[in-house]
This record gives sequence, structure tokens and C-alpha cells, in this order.
Amino acid sequence: MYPATHAAVTPDKAAVVMAGSGTALTYRELDERSARFANALAAAGLRRGDGLALLAENDQRCFEVYWAALRSGLYVTPVNHHLSPDEVAYIVDDCGAAALVVSTRHAGLAASIVAATPRVRRRFVFRSAGDAPEAAGGLTGHDDYEAALAAVPAARPEVEWAGADMLYSSGTTGRPKGIRPPLPEYRLGEPGMVLPPLVQMFYGMGPDTVYLSPAPVYHAAPLRFGGAVQALGGTVVVMERFDPVDALAAIERYRVTHSQWVPTMFVRMLKLPEADRARFDLSSHRVAVHAAAPCPPDVKRAMMAWWGPILHEYYAATEGAGITFASPAEWLARPGTVGRSALGTLHVCDERGSELATGEDGIVYFEREKVPFTYHGDEAATAAGQHPLHPTWTTVGDVGHLDADGYLYLTDRAKFMIISGGVNIYPQEIENVLALHPKVLDVAVIGIPDPEMGERVHAVVEPAPGVEPGPDVADELIAFVRDRIAHYKAPRGVDFVDELPRTPTGKLRKGVLRERYWSASPVATAPTAG
Repeated sequence: MYPATHAAVTPDKAAVVMAGSGTALTYRELDERSARFANALAAAGLRRGDGLALLAENDQRCFEVYWAALRSGLYVTPVNHHLSPDEVAYIVDDCGAAALVVSTRHAGLAASIVAATPRVRRRFVFRSAGDAPEAAGGLTGHDDYEAALAAVPAARPEVEWAGADMLYSSGTTGRPKGIRPPLPEYRLGEPGMVLPPLVQMFYGMGPDTVYLSPAPVYHAAPLRFGGAVQALGGTVVVMERFDPVDALAAIERYRVTHSQWVPTMFVRMLKLPEADRARFDLSSHRVAVHAAAPCPPDVKRAMMAWWGPILHEYYAATEGAGITFASPAEWLARPGTVGRSALGTLHVCDERGSELATGEDGIVYFEREKVPFTYHGDEAATAAGQHPLHPTWTTVGDVGHLDADGYLYLTDRAKFMIISGGVNIYPQEIENVLALHPKVLDVAVIGIPDPEMGERVHAVVEPAPGVEPGPDVADELIAFVRDRIAHYKAPRGVDFVDELPRTPTGKLRKGVLRERYWSASPVATAPTAG
């Protein structure tokens, strides 16, 4: 199924609603406009396997572009507009985009990358919400998106081979890596899409779903889950940007049934005043999905105490190596698990590739029939993500273990592990302790150079509003950790910052943070980390 299926049955139903403005796009409009843009791309010479890049804020037209690419057999690459011009130009050029769609809100950024993206043959610009009607005509070298749609027929393309997304890794110290899956060998409307049946099975999503998406659609989960909901005929409610009070208001206003979050969003909602937390009707809300970053167990318990046992967790990655699911009941019975695999067979191995016994921590691999992805233009990185003996077992470098029933528990990323005096320490455990301390808004724990121990545990804290950071608060936080886990895991120092480097989806850019300490150290060279 895809939007054309639902346009024929429920043409006036909202496919996308912008949460703040209430602007809606019906299935009839989504089908017609994505078909028109597919025809415009074909007229521009794009063919199956070519690339299309998108540089825009959260906007309903992002899904027009997304479905136009998918029904044209193209690779679609949404680009993070918070990146620098050099980074944006690198991604647009590296993905081989033959066409680029931008919004007027990012016209300056779009203009700055023209010279560095010579492979782009056609550039389109649409008007951002609130911009003047003539804004789309003022960007040199870019065709007006609406004019391009009006110039071609609305007839659906005769052959609609399925395309795919080609997304880029985030949070690395080097260039982001493009994740290029094989193009599907089916046409849209034919069986073959992976995610829609999975979310239908595990979350009960379908035509009656109203799905709240509070994160930027240029990231994997918001884009893919939004597309899956539309494939099933539901409604996607997209927040222009996340705000904890606005998110609760959106659940009430749109009678949201399903939603997806990252743990930092939970923390910020939990720290709202009780009056704000209590004043919204959340009774329509049946399923709250979370992923993208580890959720501290105390945060998850607090959210379940508030929202009820509706929190579902999954573990996956942009690479699409595999996926696990954990229902609320499964997590409550096995706190800390990210579930059992629903796509791919799980293996936990040591650094030499030997499988480890139940309960032993090691590198997490998913086994598939075929290698599900490559890192575009980086054979070494692709090879590094494959098992040394079984090339179809792939990993993104996470460490964890399996229990006797096949439930996976993640310990941390291998590259974030701290080795202090020969002892392995996983920062996630310490971050989980500090996450709900009333004086902490956000926290990262890293290993920093130590001339005697090699590394020592260090906390970097964004203090809660109204908290005056200083030595007394640092001592209080260290003591708080020492009271709850082994003393050797407690930070030996605490720094306070105005803001931690996170992506808009909540992923901590820990490699950036560690580089600040390691690059300035006379005792060691920074380890490569993402």
C-alpha cells in the first residue's frame, strides 16, 4: 500500500497535519502532488537509481518529495539543515543527487552550496510557512516548486518502481557516511515494504492511527515511520519543532493514538511543573514508542507511572541491519531489555568474532540473508561493520548481551567504553544514574586522559534551570553516583556547560565532546569515536 491506495478510498482524509499551524495535506493532495513531482523529475531526466536531496525544515511538502522519490525508483536523501555549508555540500555531492529541493527558509544555505554541488542538474525551491509568496522566485538557479508541479500532468507514472532512502550517519568525528541499501525489486503497491507490516504487528498501527512525530524528518525514524503510517492510511501529525508543553497539547488537540520519542524528550516532559503535566487530556494515547538512544530505567518507570504501561521500545539503526522490539510488559518483566529480534538473527561475539555465552557482553551482530547496506564510497567502513567470518552478520558497534530467552540488553557503544586502570567502565550506566537528578538537565559521561590510569571518568553536565553550577554541586553529583553504583565508576570530576552537543533527534555527539578533552591533552591522542 501507498498514498495512491488511500487516495482512492479516503481522498479527503489528512495524510499529514502540521501540529502548530494545523495545515493539512489530504491523501488526494499527497497522491496528486507527489505524482506531479515524480513527473517533473522524470522530465528533468532523472531515472531509476538516481539521487534526490532535500534541504528543508519540517514541512508537509517533505512527504510529497519523499513519495515522489519512492514512486520514481530514486534514492532520497534528506539533509540536516543545521550542518555547515561545507557539510551540506559534501552530502549533496556524495549522494550523487541529480536534483535538489530546498525551502526558502534555507535559501542562503542553498545558494552557498551551488558551486560545490556541480552534479545537481535541477534545483527546486518551495516557500516555507510564513514567507512571502514571491520568496520562492528569488533564489537564483532554482525553479519554483509550485510552478514545476503545475507544468506537468497529475497522471501517476506508468511504472512506479520503488525507491529507497539514502541517509547519512550522524555524530561522527569525520565525514558522515552515506548508508546505501540495495534498491527494492518491486513496484509501489506490491508487497515488499518492511516497516509497515512490522509497525502494524507490534504497535497496532493502521488506518485509524494518528501518529505524533516531534523530531526532524531528515532523520531515519521520523521519516521512515511517517512513511509507514501513510502506507497504512493513518495520519501523521508533525511538530514544527519539539517543545514539551506543545507536545502534550498536540496529543490532546489531535487525539493522538501513537507517538515516537527519544529519552531526552521524556526527561524534559518529566521536569515540567506538575500543573503543566496534569492539564492535558492524554486519554487517546495508546502507544508511545521510543528509540535512538538508551533510556535510563528510572526515566522509563516514571513515564509509565504517568502515561501508563504504553511505552514500547525498539532497537535499530539507520543502517537497517536488523530490529528488536520490547513491549511494555516485556520490559517490566526484564527491565533494561530492548527486546527480541523481529528482523535478523542476533549474535553476540568477542573482538575475534567468536560467539559468547548467554549473559556475556560483546559486539552485537544481526544475521541476514544478504548484506543489508553498504557505506557509500567507503569499502573499509563497510568491511568493518561485517563479522570477520560471516559477511552477512553486520554491526553498528553496539555492545550488549543476550539472556536465555533471546532478549537483548545493550551496555553501551564499544567506542564509548572507558578503560581506566585496565577496568572497563560503560558511561551509559553512570548517565542513567544522573539523568533524573533534580539539578541535572542533561548529562554526558566520557573518559578523559589520565597519566596514571589511562582514562578517568568525567561528567559533563548541563544544569537544570535556576541551578548555579559550582564545586558544591559537582561534589553533590559525584556523591549521588557513589551512593548508587560502585565507587570506581563515579566521576572524578564534573564540568558544567550551557548545552551539550546533541543532534535534534536527541543523539549525543559524544565524539565531538571527547575530542575537546583529548585534543588538548599532552598525555594521549584522542581515540577515534563517533
